[in-house]
Amino acid sequence: MNEIHKNTKFLIVGLGLMGGSYAKALKKQGYSVAAIDTRKSAIDYALENGIIDAGADFPDPDRIGEADIAVFALYPKVFSEWIGENQRFFRPGTLLTDVTGVKTGIVYEIQGKLRSDLEFIAAHPMAGREVYGVENSDEGIFRGANYIVVPTEKNTDRAIRTAKEIGELLGFARISELSPEEHDEMIGFLSQLTHCIAVALMTCSDNHHLADYTGDSFRDLTRIARINDAMWSELFLMNREALLRQMDLFAGEFSSLRKMLEERDADGLREKMRLSTERRAWFDKKS
Repeated sequence: MNEIHKNTKFLIVGLGLMGGSYAKALKKQGYSVAAIDTRKSAIDYALENGIIDAGADFPDPDRIGEADIAVFALYPKVFSEWIGENQRFFRPGTLLTDVTGVKTGIVYEIQGKLRSDLEFIAAHPMAGREVYGVENSDEGIFRGANYIVVPTEKNTDRAIRTAKEIGELLGFARISELSPEEHDEMIGFLSQLTHCIAVALMTCSDNHHLADYTGDSFRDLTRIARINDAMWSELFLMNREALLRQMDLFAGEFSSLRKMLEERDADGLREKMRLSTERRAWFDKKS
């Protein structure tokens, strides 16, 4: 049974790359989409280019009160503050969801302060680009990507089904379900650790002439080093314990490789490389 009817009205709160991409995908499916963003230029651009049907650069009670489903594409702390200040404008029964990259530190907080006649079901689209703003939004980033629904015991079965249906509407290839704790442990490895590695690679040498000689290996490894420092530092700190565990695991493996190299252990190096190739094949199969 479909939970999202064609007359459902969506509200996007935070019209950046991800919020804009959600809006484009939902509009193409024929849904009514409004947006709120503090940047008037973002709202104006989205209206002029048909990305949204209506918008405001402030928490407009009319826009908020019309929503059946609200999608929050805000930094975690801003998200929490926004809910505290503006949830009174939602009509009873409105479903809230998000795109936030860390869950344990925000999901329980939002659900704890939310009115009893509203429901928040967390979700995480595992997609993105190294550019920002609604001007760079692209619903194509969802195709072939993973979408994770992150429920708690406070969520109803209907809300979970609706969140998964949103993932289907957006065009995600795989939709899965994790608890907030499972999500944050996973994201600590797959996303946050990889960003840490990319940042460390870019900051361990200040020789700008290296750019004249680089090849695909370095470009591929550091693609995500063009990083939004405000957002990612907040996400790292919110997931501090899980990320530290993953960093320690990586540091141990790196030290092991260094020791093998130092001791001229060719067999050990080759075994590590064979294991690496074997495990990388898991991801090729999923692709």
